[in-house]
This record gives sequence, C-alpha cells and structure tokens, in this order.
Amino acid sequence: MVDDAVRPMVLGEANHPIQDRLENQIGWYDRKSQNAQRRYKILKLAQIIIAGLIPLVSVFPFPEQRWVTAVLGLLVLIIEAVQQLNQDQQNWISYRSACEALKHEKYLYLAHAGPYANAENREKQIALLADRIEGMISREHAKWVSAQEQMIARNRGTASHSMPADEGRAAS
Repeated sequence: MVDDAVRPMVLGEANHPIQDRLENQIGWYDRKSQNAQRRYKILKLAQIIIAGLIPLVSVFPFPEQRWVTAVLGLLVLIIEAVQQLNQDQQNWISYRSACEALKHEKYLYLAHAGPYANAENREKQIALLADRIEGMISREHAKWVSAQEQMIARNRGTASHSMPADEGRAAS
C-alpha cells in the first residue's frame, strides 16, 4: 500500500520539476527504509533463533554435536558481521527519518503553512521548497558519508589493534 504522501502533490495540476523530485525522494527513502527494516528484522530473528539453538543442541548428545554447535556459533558470527557491514538498523531509522521530514515539508508547502505562509506567490513558494528539500537531501547525504567514513575508520582501528606488534610497525 502506497502512502498518500507518495502520490502526486496536487491532482489535476502539472507538477513543477521540484515537486516531482520531492515525490521521487519521498518514494526512494520510503522504499529504502522498508527494505532496510525488513533485512534487519530477518537477520536479527535468524540470529536469535540460531543462538537459541546452541544451548539446545548441547543438551542432547549425538555424534556430531560439537560440529553442529560450532557451525551454529559461526552462523551467529556471520549474521552479526553482515549486520555491521550493512548497517540496516541505522539505515532504516535514518531513511525513515528523512522520508518523514520530506513528507512534513510537502504538507507545509501544500497547506501554505510554516515558511510558505509568507511567500508572495507560487514561484517563491516553489523556490523556497526547492531550497529547503535540497538542503535536507544534502544534509542526509553528508550524514551518510560521515557514517561510512566513521565505520571505515573504526574497522581500520580494529584491524590495526589485532595485528601483531611487529606487523603493525612494519606497516607504518
């Protein structure tokens, strides 16, 4: 089911390109948020179920018990690594927040409320809408880039701490 905010802004009226961009961005952030949420919940549920199986498997003795326990533990580790690499929970929240902020801006524009109440004509409202939504999109992109850089730096820091002392000095 598509949210009303994803439908065209004003029925029967040709949209300005910035209105089309707003609609496209709302749709993009909405889809990305839903995908990230779905992926996060599926992986987290799988991780919980597999982790719960580890003590259960250890209670019932059978010939390959050690291997099954080891494989289950490895699966939990792999799922956690995938979650850390993809950052689905953080992306879900970030994308949802951006989508809702864009919808809010859209509703202010349509109601001629907030900053749009004082605009003298439609062209000034459109210009203000363009300025505000492009600013939101730009800030969201900057936050995403910053988060990626922090994750890379964190991963490099973790990797350098796990190197033996001699290898760490040789690389410097």
